[in-house]
Amino acid sequence: MRAPDSGVLRVGGVDPAREQRQLRNRIGVQLQSAGMPASITPDEAMRLFCAYRAVAPRYDLLDRFGLDSKRSTQFQQLSTGQQRRLALALAAAHEPQVLFLDEPTAGLDVASRVELHDLMRELQSNGTTIILATHDMAEAEEMADQVAILLGGQLVAMGTPLEITATGAGLTKVSVHTRETTLLTNHHTFPAVSQRLVKEDYVVFFSADIGPTVAALIEYVSANGDELLDLRVERPSLEDRFLELTTKN
Repeated sequence: MRAPDSGVLRVGGVDPAREQRQLRNRIGVQLQSAGMPASITPDEAMRLFCAYRAVAPRYDLLDRFGLDSKRSTQFQQLSTGQQRRLALALAAAHEPQVLFLDEPTAGLDVASRVELHDLMRELQSNGTTIILATHDMAEAEEMADQVAILLGGQLVAMGTPLEITATGAGLTKVSVHTRETTLLTNHHTFPAVSQRLVKEDYVVFFSADIGPTVAALIEYVSANGDELLDLRVERPSLEDRFLELTTKN
C-alpha cells in the first residue's frame, strides 16, 4: 500500500510492489474490525472470501473454529468471540504462508481469548508464520517467538521475549514469606537490593543481582531461627521492558 523509500522487501519470495496478485495468495489478514455486512452469514462469507482467493470454500474451518451451529446466523447476531473466530477462519482459508493479525483478542472474554490463542498455535504448528500486532505485552510474551517493539515508527528492540527482558535495566523481584515473619519486623540491608516493600505476608525485594541477594536472604532467615516457607524470583516482564523503553524514548 506504500511505496518503499529504499531497500528490498520480500514476502514468501514475492515482491509486494510488483507481484501483488501473487502476494495476495500468500498472505492472510485479520483486521481488528471485520467490516463485514451485518446480514452476511458465515457460510456466505466463506464462499465470498474463497471466491476472491480462487480456492474452494473451506466450510470445514467453520466447523473446526466452533461455528458449525452458526453457519446460517447473520454476522450481527454472532458474539464478539464468534466474529473473531470467523474472521480468523476467513483469513486462513487459503492456507497463507504469512498471516497478519491485528489485535485479534482485544475485547474478548478470558475463555474466548484462550480459544483464539489455541487456534493461532494450531495454525503456527501447521507452518503458517503469524505477524501479531498487539498492545498487550502479556499476550506478546506468551505467544511470540520473536518480538519487535516499534516507537514513533522506529524499531527500538527486537529479539525473543527473554532476550528483550534480559537487556533492560529492570530489577528482578524476589518475594519471601517466612514462618516467623522475621523479615517483616527487621529492616536488614541485603546486597544489590534497591527497594523493599511489604505485600500481605510477603516481603518483596527488588534486586540488581539476585545471586548475592537470595544467598544473603536465606542465610539471614536461618541465622535468626526462622523458617523459609516461600521464595519466588520473577524476571522483569516484557511490559516492564516496554515501559522502560517508552520512558527512555
